[in-house]
Amino acid sequence: MKKLLAGCILALSVLAASTATAQTYPSKPIRWLVPYPAGGGSDFLARTIGQQLSTQTGQTVIVDNKPGANTAVAAAETARAPADGYTVLSADNGTMVFNPVLYKSLAYSPTKDLAPVTLMGRFPMILVVNPESGITDAKAFIDKAKASSTGINYASAGAGSPHHLAMELLKVETGLRLVHVPYRGAAPALADLVSGQVPAMMVDLAAGASFIKGGKVKPLAVANAVRLPQLPDVPTFAELGYKNVEAAALVGLVVPAATPPDTIAALNKQIVSAIREPGVNKKLQDFGVEPVGSTPAEFADLLKSESARWQKLIRDLGITLD
Repeated sequence: MKKLLAGCILALSVLAASTATAQTYPSKPIRWLVPYPAGGGSDFLARTIGQQLSTQTGQTVIVDNKPGANTAVAAAETARAPADGYTVLSADNGTMVFNPVLYKSLAYSPTKDLAPVTLMGRFPMILVVNPESGITDAKAFIDKAKASSTGINYASAGAGSPHHLAMELLKVETGLRLVHVPYRGAAPALADLVSGQVPAMMVDLAAGASFIKGGKVKPLAVANAVRLPQLPDVPTFAELGYKNVEAAALVGLVVPAATPPDTIAALNKQIVSAIREPGVNKKLQDFGVEPVGSTPAEFADLLKSESARWQKLIRDLGITLD
């Protein structure tokens, strides 16, 4: 009886400590790891939401850019960090879905070492071409690629990036001849697209918006379930008969796996509140991000379904980064 009572008291004390921690969280600065260089879409997302998070909580949010190995460097560092909610990571498709099958050996496990907090935003993918290519619409692009004996070259933001895999998905669904030309980021890929070095690429709206508005690249179709409000005249691939061609860079927030559920819930509440703040929400949309803000469970379910879809494609095509 004494052992049972002691066990109950211990359980209650742990629960009380956990609840108290959640109620006072955050009580010190938060380190926010971004697995890309400063200036990109993930960096913008972290800094915009992080600034609002700091305003809400009164705590400093330190954005720390740690690029490398298709986000694996920052992910491994997060996995090894104290599980107290004060080290968080912007994690995208590469981090949580692609890397486990792109690499034979990975320094972290997305499912065992990292815990989902929320999906912060979606960066929809758009097929764009050089305006001087003579390609006027998606049908013309598809016809030209099918007729070519050598295939059409396409640029990407890097091997294993959402941009790369979105184009590979299009290739599989349409039977096109397409040849991958990887770059180190969307910016240099777009620069060569504009100069005519490559004729086409999949680009996210955030990276490509200014090029599209300026007429430097021509959008042909969006890999989204519905047309984008920023590009109301550009059809979806589903409208063109390719309903499975849906792709976006998904950027969420994750923490070390052993982080207490109450702390994750408290962090989720703050991040979702920051995303839904009208000024922040508009700023994200203007940048080309579709703001989300989900529960940890919803984000976890999305990662499972995305893994089933994309990991099969990667394996079937034999894509590897080793």
